[in-house]
Amino acid sequence: MAKAIHSMIRVLDEDVSRAFYQTAFGLEVADRLDFETFTLLYLSNDESGFELELTVNKGRVTPYELGDGYGHLAFSVDDLDAEHSRMKALDLKIRDIVEFKRDGTMLARFFFVEDPDGYKIEVLQRDGRYM
Repeated sequence: MAKAIHSMIRVLDEDVSRAFYQTAFGLEVADRLDFETFTLLYLSNDESGFELELTVNKGRVTPYELGDGYGHLAFSVDDLDAEHSRMKALDLKIRDIVEFKRDGTMLARFFFVEDPDGYKIEVLQRDGRYM
């Protein structure tokens, strides 16, 4: 059986991105691999064994074009309203909370926050399939 272990995104500024993911989601550097032309940072926290890999291409000075193929990362939290308020107070780029329903049944409550490179991250209330 296959096990998901990480997802990778390319970022422009290692320090700015690392600070964002630590502040927003409590992700810390689990490993850092430095190569001649790029650096890989593996970020994680105690909630899951899954890691976010940040790839920093050395010498890159222009932001990446995300295009129309990227979807989003997702994190679940115990208290969506508290996390929304906390991130708003930190002046992060967040959207309003959305209640996603089908036939009157709540499927999910969530909001999106944007990282320094423009990646959209979904933050979901921990419930149902989003545990």
